[in-house]
Amino acid sequence: MTQAWERWWRRPDAADGDAVSSRRSARRLRAHQPPTRRTVRLLVVARTIVALLAIFVVAGTAMAWRSYHQILGGVTTSDALADDPKSNGTDQNILIMGLDSRLDEHGNPLPQAMYDALHAGDDSVGGYNANVLILVHIPGDGSRATAISIPRDDYVNLDSAACDSSPCKAKIKQAYGFAYQRAKDKLTKSGAEDSPDLEKKSRDAGRKAEIATVRSFLGGVPVDHFVEVTLVAFFQIAQVVQPITVCLNENTSDSFSGADFHKGTQQIDAGQAMSFVRQRRDPDPSLNFTDLDRTRRQQAFIVSLARTLQASGTLTTPSSLRGVLDVAQQNIAVDNELDLPQFARQASTLVADGMSLFTLPVKDFGTNALGEDINVVDTTEIRGIVASLLAPLTSHTTAATAAATTDPTIPAASGVVLNVVNSTGRTGLAARVELALSARGFIRGAATTGPIHTASSIAYGPGADAAATALGQRLGLTATKSAALDAETVELTIGTDAATGEPITSLAPDLPGQTTSATPPVPVPATATGTQAPSPTDLSSMDSTAVPCVK
Repeated sequence: MTQAWERWWRRPDAADGDAVSSRRSARRLRAHQPPTRRTVRLLVVARTIVALLAIFVVAGTAMAWRSYHQILGGVTTSDALADDPKSNGTDQNILIMGLDSRLDEHGNPLPQAMYDALHAGDDSVGGYNANVLILVHIPGDGSRATAISIPRDDYVNLDSAACDSSPCKAKIKQAYGFAYQRAKDKLTKSGAEDSPDLEKKSRDAGRKAEIATVRSFLGGVPVDHFVEVTLVAFFQIAQVVQPITVCLNENTSDSFSGADFHKGTQQIDAGQAMSFVRQRRDPDPSLNFTDLDRTRRQQAFIVSLARTLQASGTLTTPSSLRGVLDVAQQNIAVDNELDLPQFARQASTLVADGMSLFTLPVKDFGTNALGEDINVVDTTEIRGIVASLLAPLTSHTTAATAAATTDPTIPAASGVVLNVVNSTGRTGLAARVELALSARGFIRGAATTGPIHTASSIAYGPGADAAATALGQRLGLTATKSAALDAETVELTIGTDAATGEPITSLAPDLPGQTTSATPPVPVPATATGTQAPSPTDLSSMDSTAVPCVK
């Protein structure tokens, strides 16, 4: 595996991938046409996982955080978000940025022993591309968090600070590096090349440009905080936590990343983890590996890593926690407005209640004028998807109630408690359907978010059969008795089959003027196999309540 690692890392085009493989992926994409479904990143995944680890560590133990506040005092902070728009209320959006760099957060080379362990070249390799971009949405009401991954090669309009001319269009990951170099060149020409602030000011310019680019691409979504990480942290964290349980749908191997895994659940060490999260090829062309499959592989590993952290006691064992925090001190940067104790309380939902992870789709693979491989995207569609995923639960009461008053009461609903489970991936649907049905006679029960399911269903407890049957007739579903439900209780689970059409969503109409697209794509489970497996043109989703099995 060491030899395979070295072969991969030392390839001249390792930073941006194999061009031939990308062209083959493009041809496979164009040839891929799922028969029954509407068609619609990562060398540096290390940074993704470490960044989210920072969240998990903080969320898991506020007391431990206070105990180690002196260590965390060494974490790099930035005012790159000082003047940017923020979310309303108590919601928070945190942008995870992972850099393709062989330097630490202070711009210093790593110890030679670390370069030797990683087989990643030296400080002359890599750059400042933000190869990992994940927006983590933490609702202020304590409901389930959402993580949205943006493929690194999406070809978009960059912030003007990243380019010398306008329009400025390139891969979304390049905004950081372009703006960093422009700022550094300008400062150097002004005689500031020996200034101790040269690196800091240049990095802040890169951060601001990358954040502004992401915000614009996603439709003006506010970014309240950011977490930035570099390459070395992943391997160090994996060493602290190993072994880690993962699951695959197929036997798979890859000589470039050194991957060699069998189908099913298995435990891997830190070295294998590097291969697991970097793999995007397989000798079997029918598997049709792409860069987006690697993104989903990384998401699955994030889930597995978080579960391992909880089960192993790393978050509560002083020696292990100190190891994690030591990594953070040298290899993580955050905005200087981040209230860490408050963040710990809000982020606890990521561990306690799980989260939903999404990968945004692309339209096609192509090349730009420089011959670089890019992802062709529909910006309007992306903004609609993001608006739908992050749609607030507020402001729907009036419309839903008004719609409810025009519909007849559901027979036998009086006195029966209704619970609604949202398994569609569309934020807020359960609460809105719950409200609408309470106006038709049911007693409002719990409105919760569950794992993504394709099919909607109705279950009922003792004494609720008549109400469940009547509701089923209204929604075109068959009610099933369940011993797990209390007496006089009905549970409606809304699946993706009803996410965008009649009759369930007619109970919860969108408000006029809402920014959500009229027909946002239904998420495809990232764990699906065969012809149902997600393609690059699909919005895919993953749930963190169990170890996901992925390609």
